[in-house]
Amino acid sequence: MSDIPAYFNFATDVMDDWARRQPEALALWWIAEDSTQEKKLTFAGIAADSRRAANFFRDCGIQPGDPVLVMLPRIPEWWISMLGLIRLGAIPLPGPTMLTTKDVRYRIESAGVRALVTDDDGAAKVDGFHGQRILIGSERQGWVNFGAGLRDAASEFTGELTRADDPGIIYFTSATTGQPKMVLHTQASYGLGHRVTGKLWLDLKPTDLHWCITDTGWGKAAWSCLFGPWQAGACVFAVDGRGKFGATSALRTLAQYPITTWCVPPTALRLIVREDLSAYHFPQLRHCTSAGEALNPEVFNIWKNATGLTIYEGYGQTETVALIANIRSRNRPVSPGSIGQPTPGFEVALLDPELNEVPVDVEGEIAVRCKPHRPLGLFREYWRNPEENERRFRGDWYLTGDLARRDTAGDYWFAGRSDDMIKSAAYRIGPFEVESALLEHPAVLESGVVGKPDPIRGQIVKAYVVLRRGFSASEALKAELQNHCKQVTAPYKYPRAVEFVDELPKTISGKIRRVELREQK
Repeated sequence: MSDIPAYFNFATDVMDDWARRQPEALALWWIAEDSTQEKKLTFAGIAADSRRAANFFRDCGIQPGDPVLVMLPRIPEWWISMLGLIRLGAIPLPGPTMLTTKDVRYRIESAGVRALVTDDDGAAKVDGFHGQRILIGSERQGWVNFGAGLRDAASEFTGELTRADDPGIIYFTSATTGQPKMVLHTQASYGLGHRVTGKLWLDLKPTDLHWCITDTGWGKAAWSCLFGPWQAGACVFAVDGRGKFGATSALRTLAQYPITTWCVPPTALRLIVREDLSAYHFPQLRHCTSAGEALNPEVFNIWKNATGLTIYEGYGQTETVALIANIRSRNRPVSPGSIGQPTPGFEVALLDPELNEVPVDVEGEIAVRCKPHRPLGLFREYWRNPEENERRFRGDWYLTGDLARRDTAGDYWFAGRSDDMIKSAAYRIGPFEVESALLEHPAVLESGVVGKPDPIRGQIVKAYVVLRRGFSASEALKAELQNHCKQVTAPYKYPRAVEFVDELPKTISGKIRRVELREQK
């Protein structure tokens, strides 16, 4: 695209720009987990801290192009570290705090990590790493203290300019079907590409206070806690919650603080709408978004009826920015359950296995045209993984691995991962539709649907169901759920097998790991 400059760096070209334009405006409003502390950082303050961080990292021996694993909870140092590394031209690799020692070792070895930034909890998971170790919040033998280094670092940073196509950030995929893959974005693909995320889908302005419920270690944090909001000059709101997600706590926070825009994954919304929403009021809240998994229409309707607020669902991947979305400024009604329409700058098609476009209302694989011009916001490659690159880049297209259909109005409807589709007799059944039907039953809190091998049909639909409090598993309830699905969706889609479980296996980012459900006997 002609508007991409030859050189670009998010820290210098975006954050420093806002620091000049609105130096005293809040960039980050942070609340401690127990709500006893809070910090408010201005654009001028966080830009200055990131310059010190860049100097400190360089003093530690980190060079432009070095992969650096950043494994921190939602604390201000995460944002400062990320910006400092970006400013320096190093490549941050954000990692969730829930990683195990095995997970950390896999990331270090896969990426050839040269340095690691973490806190005391994360340091305890580091085994056999001989690169630079940087510790936040405490002291530990063999580790350099980030706070002391930041205080001693110079306040002005001078470094080499980063090219727009230089490596900028690497995220590991959420691994719904296998080992995490390394997704390499350039300086511009995330730093500039998330303009469409922040300004259009999140509908952010410099006057907004934006809260996104996500862990710092996966791509949604880049979308809605870093690049997206700060492209728009909005303030990021963050709560340092390290325990299990609490729906009541989230609603209290939303009601207590002047949050104007909110992004929340469907996994959290499914729990939130089970609360008594009439007990909460959100006078400042004006715009709600959701992404990460498909949003069940039932959840959409409960929230809309209780609050009057529409949830603008969006779709994208670790590999992209907001690719398909319901956008408020388009002034068109949102169809519950639809992921919207393609965002500006992307040519999106639904393709069959031969790369032919499918007709309206027929499921196809979501694909992004990447030739002859590569769109801004699409990742460069799966790093160090030529086999995956060959599989996913075919002809003129990047193939997402996700299935959807497009209706006559131009709205897209997510069906699921191609690996998750159930082939039963002559039918193809998407698990999401069955899960949504189950969710409409008052006894169901969550469900995961997969195909189970069957000698006659090839596969049958099997549902793993988590019940709400007050309901007990029984053969009668199983039959009731099966009949409910027959009435809500097509009869051939009902789950012929139902198993009640206490919880569903999920990725670190909260997505259902259907691959584990398929492996269960």
